Amino acid sequence: MALPQAIKAGLPCMNLLRMTAVPILEQLYLEERLLRSSAENWCIINHGTSLPTIVMGISGRPSELVELKPVLRDQIPVIRRFSGGGTVIIDNGTLFVSLICNKNAIPGLQPYPHPIMSWTGQLYGQVLCEFGDFHLRENDYAFNSHKFGGNAQSIIKDRWIHHTSFLWDYDARNMEYLKLPSRAPKYRSARSHVEFLCRMKDYVPSRTSFIEGTIKSLGGHFSIRPFDLDELGSLSSSLSGSTKLLTRQELEEACTSQCVAVR
Repeated sequence: MALPQAIKAGLPCMNLLRMTAVPILEQLYLEERLLRSSAENWCIINHGTSLPTIVMGISGRPSELVELKPVLRDQIPVIRRFSGGGTVIIDNGTLFVSLICNKNAIPGLQPYPHPIMSWTGQLYGQVLCEFGDFHLRENDYAFNSHKFGGNAQSIIKDRWIHHTSFLWDYDARNMEYLKLPSRAPKYRSARSHVEFLCRMKDYVPSRTSFIEGTIKSLGGHFSIRPFDLDELGSLSSSLSGSTKLLTRQELEEACTSQCVAVR
């Protein structure tokens, strides 16, 4: 009996889950569940999310990162995710790609933030270098000196996740909900959000070409197995995780504390 190609090639399996417009909160619930309770490798791709939403890192403070008055006025959801990294606002123009891997899945890759970031930079570089002057700049993906991809990571005992929000397109008005970060990469050079960011659609021919190129690039390291969302059941689970949708009360209290501090 012939052995499966993945076994003959000696490549680990990676489950590929493709989704469209799944709310980012549900996606994060799913990712945390798979990181902590699965023993398999996963690539999760989501085309956009249903509503504009702000997502902060696990240690993020709304008073320092978010323009709270307009966020409260316009009822913009704010999520604190389970991974580190910075703050983003995402919408239906955002592409999400998340890689969840066992620490031994990629030979020679040390399970620490910088080596993982370097590896993913090379992975996406294989896809994007033909479309523009692609760089991994500090912890961002950029064309020339303009960021289009923000990254976050979480590393646990035997596994890690690297997830990225790619700005295929964005509404410049939404960027007004975010404060300028107090800690920013040097290459930002104090530029505003709109001056600092770029849109992937201005460089890459189509979303499909980027996604298919990414899957092909992953195929050099894994045997890709398409996976159906229905096989996972409900995206949310009883697993007690760190991802949290902040309540209006929490945002109002942060806004009140901020106003008192300013006085």
